[in-house]
Amino acid sequence: MLVDCITEKQEPIMAKDGPSTYRSPLHTLKRWHWWLLVALNIFFLIVGQAAAVLLGKFYYDKGGNSKWMATLVQTAAFPILLIPYFFLLSPDEPSSTLSPRSILNLVAIYCVLGFLIAGDNMLYSIGLLYLSASTYSLICATQLAFNAIFSYFLNHQKFTALILNSVIILSLSSALLAVNDDSDKPSGVSQGKYIVGIITAVAASALYSLLLSLMQLTFEKVLKKETFSIVLEMQICTALVATCVTIVGLFASGEWRTLSREMDSFTTGKLSYVMTLVWTAISWQVCSVGVVGLIFVVSSLFSNVISTLSLAVTPIASLVVFHDKMNGVKIIAMLMAFWGFASYIYHNYLDEVEVRKNQTDANNAVNDSCS
Repeated sequence: MLVDCITEKQEPIMAKDGPSTYRSPLHTLKRWHWWLLVALNIFFLIVGQAAAVLLGKFYYDKGGNSKWMATLVQTAAFPILLIPYFFLLSPDEPSSTLSPRSILNLVAIYCVLGFLIAGDNMLYSIGLLYLSASTYSLICATQLAFNAIFSYFLNHQKFTALILNSVIILSLSSALLAVNDDSDKPSGVSQGKYIVGIITAVAASALYSLLLSLMQLTFEKVLKKETFSIVLEMQICTALVATCVTIVGLFASGEWRTLSREMDSFTTGKLSYVMTLVWTAISWQVCSVGVVGLIFVVSSLFSNVISTLSLAVTPIASLVVFHDKMNGVKIIAMLMAFWGFASYIYHNYLDEVEVRKNQTDANNAVNDSCS
């Protein structure tokens, strides 16, 4: 684990496929600096994601109805990521030595991932349109269960009893909300559209988890390294493709013609309309900085776990901001979501204990052989 690399400065940093000659700048951090960095990225992820979801719901509640615009703001502010990319890029990091064929493969991969991200964002936009912010967030928490399934097939992650428990609990939590008759459907949303919202939210969660596994697979099989700049490059390039795809969809669908009328009819005014879109876009990128930061300083799995925790916490913020109903079924669903999350966290804790034990045994064996 990275913590061990920080405390044991003489140990080489190991990549997934063997020793790495590149030493991360995190290697020189003191332990409390590392924890401060982790806490800061967790704050960015949770606050950014919660604010983005609440602002997205505010956009719909106050008169916005363009699904393509709601999709566009999820990636349109990606140039913000260029700031940490250029500011924190280490001059000691080796340049890429990919062959022209590998570069073409990488461009193709980024394009495919960008298309999938655009589709995923559209599914999220439809789900948020037909669901309350609290119900939407609780259903999206199922991404942790999907992450376990895709990681098992694509990334060879072990499927333990604790992970199975997490998958079942989170799935039941989502199903409980789906069959809840006393739902807090937004005004004007029929039962059929409410079901569509649930299906699209679940599909978006599944696609998001698939994207994380595909990104990890790209790191392992194509890039073969995971440094801060590489992670940011992937985030920026895929967001660029997703933004272009969404813009094409916005014009091809004809929704761009309704935007001026939508702005005029926005109940809190034109300035509020513009600022809602701007801050929604910024919030998503603040969330992205937290996601990327946690991938860099800890792991992609931990980043997804914190993202899921944020989705489980968002209903509380939604209760305060939008006065969403918190009926008994929703409370039970939230408790089940936290249960599934805790089960997954405990599994990762046991994994880390085992890794630390194996590393200690290996170090003791090396010391014994040298003595």
